[in-house]
Amino acid sequence: MRKKWNVYVGDEEKIREFSREIPISEEVASILWHRGICTKEAAMAFLDPECRQVFHDPFLMKDMDKAVMRISSAVESGEKITVYGDYDVDGITATVLLMRSLQRLGARVDYYIPDRQAEGYGFHEPALRKLAAEGTKLLVSVDCGITSVEDVAAIHEELDIVITDHHLPGKELPKAIAIVNPHREDCRYPDKDLAGVGVAFKLCQALWKSMEGVSFAEDTELVALGTIADIVPLLGENRKLVKMGLKAIAETKFPGLQALIEVSGLQGREIGSGQIGFTLAPRLNAAGRIGSALEGVKLLLTEDRDEADGIAAMLNEQNLQRQQIEREILELAEEELKRMDLEKMHAIVLDGEEWHQGVIGIVASRLVDRYYLPVIIISRQGGIGKGSCRSIKGLHMYEALCACKEHLLKFGGHSQAAGLTLMTENIEGFRKAFDAYVAGLLTEDDYIPAIELESELSPGDIRMQLVEDIAKLEPYGMGNPKPLFGSRNVRGIHARPIGRDGKHLAFDMENPEHTVSALYWNKGSYADIVNGESLDIVYAPQINEWQGRRYIEILLQEMEPAASERIFPDRSLLIKIYTFLKELNTVRGKIPFDACALTVAFSKRFGHISLYSMKSGLRVFQELGLLYGDLEEKRYILPVPKGKMDLMESPSYRRNFQE
Repeated sequence: MRKKWNVYVGDEEKIREFSREIPISEEVASILWHRGICTKEAAMAFLDPECRQVFHDPFLMKDMDKAVMRISSAVESGEKITVYGDYDVDGITATVLLMRSLQRLGARVDYYIPDRQAEGYGFHEPALRKLAAEGTKLLVSVDCGITSVEDVAAIHEELDIVITDHHLPGKELPKAIAIVNPHREDCRYPDKDLAGVGVAFKLCQALWKSMEGVSFAEDTELVALGTIADIVPLLGENRKLVKMGLKAIAETKFPGLQALIEVSGLQGREIGSGQIGFTLAPRLNAAGRIGSALEGVKLLLTEDRDEADGIAAMLNEQNLQRQQIEREILELAEEELKRMDLEKMHAIVLDGEEWHQGVIGIVASRLVDRYYLPVIIISRQGGIGKGSCRSIKGLHMYEALCACKEHLLKFGGHSQAAGLTLMTENIEGFRKAFDAYVAGLLTEDDYIPAIELESELSPGDIRMQLVEDIAKLEPYGMGNPKPLFGSRNVRGIHARPIGRDGKHLAFDMENPEHTVSALYWNKGSYADIVNGESLDIVYAPQINEWQGRRYIEILLQEMEPAASERIFPDRSLLIKIYTFLKELNTVRGKIPFDACALTVAFSKRFGHISLYSMKSGLRVFQELGLLYGDLEEKRYILPVPKGKMDLMESPSYRRNFQE
């Protein structure tokens, strides 16, 4: 899917003055300006968050005083406290953080994590009653509870509840002892973007300040892990916490975290936000997705390395299972979409019988990446549907669900991700209502994915000092994305597949001054294409070290044919492509399910054709029913044509050659 480039244009004179004031290079000053960091004080706090960014007083949060008073009383009187968490990484780390802190304060404390499959997200009255019956006098939630109005009302006479959460509140708040959530309208806390584990950290700060008169800054590796995994903006306190936490991870004494790092293949390597987001967090998340999140809590609480190794190995295996289940559901979803007219859809709402609830959120994200539409995936089971929602820029998912709430039993979440529960007989009504709401809100431009670039910069113009200065902006994440640059009409040379089974792509940039190496993960099949086409690329520069030599390389994020290559095939070229496919089918007995291989083979036989032209031709034939893909056998199939075909029946062809 081609993305439009939004190239940042700032006030050059002000940026120049800003760079002298800090001081820092103009390129990095421009990047800071792009992120809204426009004063010396803000820049210094951003570049050195551990020393320059101060923690806000936790008692600025609404109800923090009430929460501390009730928890302190429970600790001093020996009442049983239960920490009630969530089954994702944010909830698991928040649970462990508060558990460890309360234990050190002398509390009699236990924890509870709901089962994703049997109970789902948030409070559940039967679970609350069971905890009360087992002796819990005070329940403290982390990363959940803000929308559990009815559950809290039903149990308030049997159980005192303190809620800490960071999800958006509804119009009515639960009648709890205290509700600590920076998103409350009456909360004056200045940093609204804390993750659930961040709010739990502020509670720990308040407890230690009140009960022991000391500052709390322990277990920040847990805070970094949960904050990065929950994809909250890495600005303000989040940036300070993550920076501190990444340093703590490098020398962590947690046996469970040590075991998780080892089983993930990260031992001895530098661990940044990327390694947490894409390697450590998925394995810890697998506990709540495939098995029980209780195992994730046990992993981070244990002091026994042997036990930690066993749990980490199990989570690694569960993560592999999660990946397989995800692939299977994604294929089923794609099959469903083939029977729908995507051209007329404003959003994707799919449902399947007993689709695994632990992975439907990931499948929704994959479909957003592929089609750039808001996506909701619903798993049906016993008359109830539970869904995971992922949005695109321009659509606030929580507000969209509010507009369709008459079809739902309950829902909650953020602007870009949410969850819902509904009766299965209401799925179709919800699908129509949701599509209508999105259609009335989004414009055509909203459906064109955009990529934010700092500037257009030839890879050959990058110097080592610039890459070193850019590295000062880490850690990257939401609100502080990795700086990206674009370059048009570049040509690659010496392209070759690398890695296991040639999965990845490496090539050099054609450049008269000095060679710049390029890497593109999971694109090894593009090697022959790169050697033959003019390209537009989006990339991030980085420094690599090999055998004592430091050199600049670029890591590609996007690669598309340049404008000169983006030629939609006309009738005559389509005839040539179709004839070529028929010959392949006759001679080889099959047509490979690989547009790159088909492009290279066609070019050798008939002369140069771009990958864009080949993909466009294949899409036209599929729309006309002249071609379809067999995913299991990884090949295209040419059915026998049913009479003469009109190219104008193909939406893609019609858009390009409207008569």
